[in-house]
Amino acid sequence: MLQPFAVEFRISAPSACTYRFAKNYNVFYFEEPHTGPDSYEIIMQDGISVVIIHIENHHDDYKGRMTRIMDRFLKDQHIQDYLCWYYTPMALEYTAHLTPKFTVYDSMDELSAFRFAPPQLLELEEELFKKADVVFTGGHTLYQAKKDRHHNIHPFPSSIDKEHFRQARRKTTDSSDQQHIPHPRFGFFGVIDERFDIELLKEVSARKPDWHFVIIGPVVKIDPAELPKAENIHYLGPKKYDDLPHYISHWDIALVLFAINESTEFIANNANTFIAFGEEELRKDSRKEWLMKVDEFLADDSWDNTFWKMSLLIDTVKTNNGIYV
Repeated sequence: MLQPFAVEFRISAPSACTYRFAKNYNVFYFEEPHTGPDSYEIIMQDGISVVIIHIENHHDDYKGRMTRIMDRFLKDQHIQDYLCWYYTPMALEYTAHLTPKFTVYDSMDELSAFRFAPPQLLELEEELFKKADVVFTGGHTLYQAKKDRHHNIHPFPSSIDKEHFRQARRKTTDSSDQQHIPHPRFGFFGVIDERFDIELLKEVSARKPDWHFVIIGPVVKIDPAELPKAENIHYLGPKKYDDLPHYISHWDIALVLFAINESTEFIANNANTFIAFGEEELRKDSRKEWLMKVDEFLADDSWDNTFWKMSLLIDTVKTNNGIYV
């Protein structure tokens, strides 16, 4: 049986698809390395084996030491036939020597456009394109930018766990750390990193002091001191996935607070547009028509559908290559 493991070199949780693949495969998910004596440990998380690697000194033969840890891991776990799933080309620095039966490159973002992106990232991505049997992109724009770089590339816009977040339509008891926040509430949850539109939040919160902004998620790769501070901006920190619908249920408007740059796109690119959209939505007495449009839009969009489509593409290539599990 193939034993796939996902190699991910960033501070984020396994994707929704990773959990679904774990129902059929023995998935090992690699986190970004931590500081400590050279070693690794495995913890179980909802059916996924999360591998936590520790490196004593990141600047002392980092590649060689990471490579040796990877080899020790494969030997210890008696893994011989496996599939590699890459979310970032940077993992090739210590996995390029591996010989997987099948390789997936899941290009969810234009990582080279992120702040502090390593200069060797583009070179490693070109190498990963050559190694990959199939490539997925996080949306059609990224697909258009990379479609000529691989013979088997497919766009997969972000999906949604519909049944989970449908709970937000039922009014529940407000969370204790949100109860005191006045309405209207504009909420955001996700990783707060260089994509986060700091200037837009700063300007809108200053011009609309009666609007309150609820920000949920970890601050990653940026200095928390850079984030705007105001009485109507509330940073609640990371929350459990299961709790998110309960927060959303008590928001008036949910936001995608990402700035327009090379790595992402956003619908409102200035404070005037943002405020106009916000005021228009707050004036609406009923969301019934809007909810019907949402349901229609999401009818064929779910992580279950994404998982099924990805699985079909992977199985097709495996069959054509004579790989049987």
